[in-house]
Amino acid sequence: MARVKGGPFGHLRHKKVLNFAKGQRGTRHFQFRRANQAMLKSLWYATRDRRTRKRDLRRLWIVRINAAAHTNGMAYSRLINGMRKADIQLNRKMLADLAVRDPQAFAAVVEKAKAA
Repeated sequence: MARVKGGPFGHLRHKKVLNFAKGQRGTRHFQFRRANQAMLKSLWYATRDRRTRKRDLRRLWIVRINAAAHTNGMAYSRLINGMRKADIQLNRKMLADLAVRDPQAFAAVVEKAKAA
């Protein structure tokens, strides 16, 4: 079988992969095969961690809301339940932001949830 070298397009493909792996250590930034493996792995990690970041941020928001709710004399689960009954439609991200930046507004939300 004849050997296929790839020509200029193969060179461009290698160059693209090596540019992608620029910050890597050792042979991963100058050997094509190692760089290609590093690139595929890093893209896989990036895809996985975009999902994980959403999970982690939601956990952080819940922790912040719980801490702020406890300072106002209420548990997180009771706060969320009270908000649902009072028809307060604030998502956890906004609620956590209120808890950190504007404690008075958060306390007002807690009072409405307590009343409901």
